[in-house]
Amino acid sequence: MSLPKPSVVIFDMDGTTVRHLNPKLLGFMEWLDDTVFKISKLWSWIFDLKGKGPLQLTQPEEPVKPPKSIIVHKAIHRLRKKPVELLVEPCPGVMAVLDLLKKHNIPLALVSNGLGKGYGQDIVEKFGLDKYFDVTIFREDIRKSKPNPEPIILALSRLKEDYNEQDLVWYIGDRHKDVSAAQAAQAVLPCDIVPLAYGMNAAVAIIEKGYDKRNILMTYQDLLEQLKKIFGNSKAA
Repeated sequence: MSLPKPSVVIFDMDGTTVRHLNPKLLGFMEWLDDTVFKISKLWSWIFDLKGKGPLQLTQPEEPVKPPKSIIVHKAIHRLRKKPVELLVEPCPGVMAVLDLLKKHNIPLALVSNGLGKGYGQDIVEKFGLDKYFDVTIFREDIRKSKPNPEPIILALSRLKEDYNEQDLVWYIGDRHKDVSAAQAAQAVLPCDIVPLAYGMNAAVAIIEKGYDKRNILMTYQDLLEQLKKIFGNSKAA
């Protein structure tokens, strides 16, 4: 059985669109981001809620303000001396998937918990991703990072104004928090959000949250074959 045809596709960046040549660095960055997120929730619970009520995500409609954790990312990127092409490379097969989606005029967005300036924007320019992605969302653009749904919601709002039950969004990510973010976005949007797991970490979340196993991608070649079946022999507009 094939996946349902998407009307929009959103990609995570690190570990999904590009992979680190030093996987340990990516692992550290992901651990750091998860830790900062948990600390920020605890901080808000103690000082904003005075320890009353459950720990919870800030609602997406609340005013945007610069995230406190951004200083941590800036400090890390100041230590980075190498150009991005010596740190990351496109994930195997992802460019072919992007080519096919673009050929069929599927709106594409890229979202990342990482900084754009000095990192994400360099990656987009270096690997020519700007010709695929109509919208890019980085840490500077948001108040709350994934697993909060804000990055996904913001990306969708910048792609077009209105969504309804006929719209179906694929969100492709490699981490547990990517699946959680997609699920949280589904709860507040009228359109369907389908999380697709690229990698084992996200695959575990797909199973835990009761999604179909077809939502797990082993390789981008597998996804490419599915897309060919979805689009069939129809000509791109």
